[in-house]
Amino acid sequence: MAFKDRDVPSDDGKRVMTLQQFKQWLKTSFDTNRDGQISKAELSKALRQSGVLFSSWKSNKALKFADTDHDGFIEENEFNNLSQFVEKNFNVKIIK
Repeated sequence: MAFKDRDVPSDDGKRVMTLQQFKQWLKTSFDTNRDGQISKAELSKALRQSGVLFSSWKSNKALKFADTDHDGFIEENEFNNLSQFVEKNFNVKIIK
């Protein structure tokens, strides 16, 4: 499930997914070492496969926004932050 492949557009043209679907998509498709965290490299790959241009640069910005403990990973308690960044910067609406 990629951002651009979601088949449920909202009234404003954004693709819609729940926070749980967003987490599941990232964890099952891109958490390659299955540690429950998303690294910058894993996030960059997710963005690149979703058709986002400049995915490495944008994943760095997303990580800086979402990674509140500054350990270089998105953990379970930081997915809300990441979803806020995704909603603001990509054509996606994430329902909490």
